[in-house]
Amino acid sequence: MVGESVSGAVFGVLFVLNALARQGGLQRALGPSRMASLTLFLVLARVAHQGSRLSAVRWARDHAVKAVLGLDGFDEEDLYTALNWAAEHQEAIEQRLYRDYVKRSGQTPALVLYDVTSSYFEGEHNELGEYGYNRDGKKGKKQIVIGLLTARDGEPLSVEVFQGNTVDPATLGPQIDKLAARFQVQEVVLVGDRGMIKAKGKAQLGQAHFRYITALTNPQIRKLIKADVIQPDLFDEQVVEVTHGGKRLVLRCDPATRRKERHRRDDKLQRLVQRVAERNQFVAQSARAKPEAGLKQLKQWVRQYKLSAFVELTLNQRAIELHIDAQAKQEAELLDGCYCIESDVPAEHLNTQDVHDRYKDLQAVERNFRRLKTTFLEVRPIFVRKAQRTRGHVFIAMLALKVLRLMEQRLGRVFGTTETNAEAETVDSALTALSRLCLQHYTIGDQDIIGLPRADARQQQILDALNVKLVAP
Repeated sequence: MVGESVSGAVFGVLFVLNALARQGGLQRALGPSRMASLTLFLVLARVAHQGSRLSAVRWARDHAVKAVLGLDGFDEEDLYTALNWAAEHQEAIEQRLYRDYVKRSGQTPALVLYDVTSSYFEGEHNELGEYGYNRDGKKGKKQIVIGLLTARDGEPLSVEVFQGNTVDPATLGPQIDKLAARFQVQEVVLVGDRGMIKAKGKAQLGQAHFRYITALTNPQIRKLIKADVIQPDLFDEQVVEVTHGGKRLVLRCDPATRRKERHRRDDKLQRLVQRVAERNQFVAQSARAKPEAGLKQLKQWVRQYKLSAFVELTLNQRAIELHIDAQAKQEAELLDGCYCIESDVPAEHLNTQDVHDRYKDLQAVERNFRRLKTTFLEVRPIFVRKAQRTRGHVFIAMLALKVLRLMEQRLGRVFGTTETNAEAETVDSALTALSRLCLQHYTIGDQDIIGLPRADARQQQILDALNVKLVAP
């Protein structure tokens, strides 16, 4: 006689994510050890749950970790040990994953993308944490710098953690060495953001027989204009190429960006006019008010919002006067929406439009950073202290990104995306639907039987889209 069924642990979430990790080559790259399984758990939990190691242990209580991964009886310290293990074996794991990517794509990457970001800490005691250029807008917090190397399609190849005060160009050399020595790439075009690939980096790329695509900073562009190498009227919606010093310069102006930048500047000016008026009214109504204090505050505001090049504030008796230099304002607007891409890739390999488009491929890295830092994987804020664990934490997030991308791609092919279909199945909604697939415990005589309910219509659509066949433990 069959007894009443009892609902058990959530099975669908870990089962599906584990299947995707296996299909993406992650299980092979990690290996069969217990530490590898704990690392894999951290990766899958980062996709489905985020949070700290302690919260991952609590999350595991409701999920079929033993049935799916064969893991039982681990705690927070075990997961911290797994972070160390992941960091120690990162090079070997990345190399296996790289070989797997090359095998799947049928060729070594002819072009790779590289960019950096920062991530802040809660606390003061991380061994890699330093004060530096904070991209998160978190003043007064130490940070690390993260460099992400990807293939042209955005597939993560390698991640590296640097001290928080490391400048972007200083992170480039290790990536060149990695491509040449560890991945044994013979010819490649490396794409880096503006200011990333400077003279030293170009020399290192040349020594490795690599090519590059990057962009010039505004001061560099203005210097070329002043030297009459390029002219402002060359910046147009259609790409234009100029050759200078053996390098190819690809020029373009994006009208939408130009409008946005000018609107933003005008908005700042309107806010400044309002602030000046409000301050003058306050001073006029209060005999004890100090106009010099208001002038100092507003000058600081002008510097903060980068209006100093054409805005001057002076004090006329007790009133602040605002002066705008029209010619200087026009000069400040000269490069709105304009950019200049530099490359040493021969024209027979990439035409002008291709050089432009390959630089724009860097948006794939930016999307990866958004996923890593905020939308799903929550690499920040970082609570660990030791350098090894910090590297392990970031590496786990990169591996989770690979699983997340595979899931997004497969769901997108079948259901579309929310950009085109508001009802599209997302990773978040798919995981929620799969969380309803729980193990069922039955008692038959003296035996405990574990079963799994049949997937409903929506769950089956998701499983089919992900190319995963549900199998009971």
